Amino acid sequence: MSTIRDRISEDIKQAMKNKEKVRLDTLRLIKAEIMKKETAAGAADLDEAGLIQLLQTMKKQRLESIEQFQKGGREDLIAQEQGELGIIESLLPQQMDDAALAQIVAETAQEIGAEGPKSMGPLMQALKAKVAGRAEGKRVSDAVKAFLNP
Repeated sequence: MSTIRDRISEDIKQAMKNKEKVRLDTLRLIKAEIMKKETAAGAADLDEAGLIQLLQTMKKQRLESIEQFQKGGREDLIAQEQGELGIIESLLPQQMDDAALAQIVAETAQEIGAEGPKSMGPLMQALKAKVAGRAEGKRVSDAVKAFLNP
């Protein structure tokens, strides 16, 4: 399985060959964000989980920008942000469906003995590594609440 970092490098080469300006610019932006994060004072190289987290942050920023541009009626900027969003999403792992998420929540709750609303924190912490990048935090939180509060 190729890493996200390898995919970005390969996609940059392919975008240059195919003269895909938007894709190339977006991939270069992602690469610059990775370098900026890694060169921050005392920061280490990002692992796969760190790269996924960075891409999710960029995705969230694009979604917020699209919402703001819709309020302002800026169709040109909406199209640009949606193009970037599609490229960012293509690099993220496949999102798990609600049934699979509920199953992982139930299994993890059984493993750590989570019962009742007071167990939400430890259960969320245990789930963080298991669903990293495959489910957004809000979806995981909702699934945990549904499981702990039947």
